[in-house]
Amino acid sequence: VQLQASGGGLVQPGGSLRLSCATSGFTFSVYTVGWFRQAPGKEREFIAAVGVNSRIKNYADPVRGRFTISRDNTKHMLYLQMNGLKPEDTAVYYCAARNRPISIPSDAYDYWGQGTLVTVSS
Repeated sequence: VQLQASGGGLVQPGGSLRLSCATSGFTFSVYTVGWFRQAPGKEREFIAAVGVNSRIKNYADPVRGRFTISRDNTKHMLYLQMNGLKPEDTAVYYCAARNRPISIPSDAYDYWGQGTLVTVSS
């Protein structure tokens, strides 16, 4: 099983980034997938998740309205479009998968990617 997050980088406040997560080794189309982040000195926190058919999406309050999660079951890919980035969005972003409906606690997820660093700074 592999999840490979990419797309992080340095961006100015108000800017945008699109994170991608390439997956392999499991049946992507039947897994809930999501994004988490961990800022320095803080615990890992839930950002967003999307159900198997993309009809159900859940967002954390700090990112709702600015971030959009999506998935492509044909390509086994997960995405996170991040707009209106703020310095407090600076963190390592992780993609994760679980073989059950959407859940927020990180320990509910079975598989994890290695993370990609997003830095929001002027």
